[in-house]
Amino acid sequence: MDARIVVVGAGPAGLCLATALAERGFQVDVVDRQSAETLATPPFDGREVALTQTSIQLLQSLGIWRRIAEADKAPIARARIMDDAAAGFVADSASVARDRLGVLVSNHVIRAAAWEAASTHANIRFHGDVSVERLETGPVSAAVGLSDGSRLQARLVVAADGRFSALRRMRGIATSTHDFGKTMLLVRAHHARSNDRTAWEWFGRGQMRALLPLGDRLSSLVLTVDAAEAQHWRELSPEQLGAELALRYEGRLGAVTPESTLHAYPLVATWAHRFAATRFALVGDAAIGMHPVTAHGFNLGLAGVRHLAGAVAEGAVRHGDPGHARALAQYQRRLRTSGALIFAGTQALAHLYTDDRRRALPLRRALLQAGSRIAPLRQALAAHVTADLPLRESPLRHVWGALRALRPQPRTVGRTRGFQDSSLTG
Repeated sequence: MDARIVVVGAGPAGLCLATALAERGFQVDVVDRQSAETLATPPFDGREVALTQTSIQLLQSLGIWRRIAEADKAPIARARIMDDAAAGFVADSASVARDRLGVLVSNHVIRAAAWEAASTHANIRFHGDVSVERLETGPVSAAVGLSDGSRLQARLVVAADGRFSALRRMRGIATSTHDFGKTMLLVRAHHARSNDRTAWEWFGRGQMRALLPLGDRLSSLVLTVDAAEAQHWRELSPEQLGAELALRYEGRLGAVTPESTLHAYPLVATWAHRFAATRFALVGDAAIGMHPVTAHGFNLGLAGVRHLAGAVAEGAVRHGDPGHARALAQYQRRLRTSGALIFAGTQALAHLYTDDRRRALPLRRALLQAGSRIAPLRQALAAHVTADLPLRESPLRHVWGALRALRPQPRTVGRTRGFQDSSLTG
């Protein structure tokens, strides 16, 4: 048997992984429920991805970035974080000596480019319009049984089938899930006032609003609402939707005209207790499903692609086996290291800034004051967005240091609840 690998899921993470493995000389089978025709021309789904410089470099190395038209790349010059009516603070590209913090690209554009790169690679075979009905893993090999009756044997099977992964469940891997009880609404819209290439994260009164700049007066607008309100928004005419958005953004955009249809997604975060098992690995949202507040979900998925492809290649060289247990353990350690802090920080941020209880308000204001007053914190946040400069300390440590400066003698240090299990350690 050759060193074949099966990747289940032809989303961006799965296709990027397949291409990264194929570039290293492995034979890869990609399995997906959708047809090749659908994957080649994915529809607009409302999602915009904020790519860091590190992610862009990986897409360049895979031949994906050059397949994305320049007109589909929208640079972010700065990011503004606000709490209700407070001015908040700005993290800008100048603080990290760059002309941009990141680049926004529509999810369906990335999917199309990733498909084009993967589908034309000589080392990749695609199996579409099928689902996985059986998963077999053993000490020497693994296999998947498909709904068309065929069976694919491999040295490693990778689940890249999303945060509600069916393959992960087949393998018996437990997952911590947090349902925020909210729905995320996304729509592209023109507006009368310039966004100044600034991304917004705007918290307050139990909600989050965001703006992702796609052009001077074109943005992706993002709201979080409860299920009942989400249904109300879905029923609005384009004219009513524009008027409601102008009100929700409190006139800061001027008149608003929707360019796209409204898209809705439930806000659910997931963390798999294991990222690897015998002849099996998780990547992308199947491993870590992020809350979108920091726009790092796909970047973290690409970090997993980089870690897994590197570990598989190392396993083949050192042990003659791309699915060797030590290689998979190494992948798990690396992804936990790169993912745990940002995942926990994102969870804490989302909880804090949607908590309107009186006791939470001083801490919310203190964080914004720290960001507006302390230059190292702004620089840390900007560098964290670009993911391109090494930091001696994480942005969360800078935040904590700022809070200690504002409150010199805190009485206690609490531990974050939720997602605390042995899978986050060693």
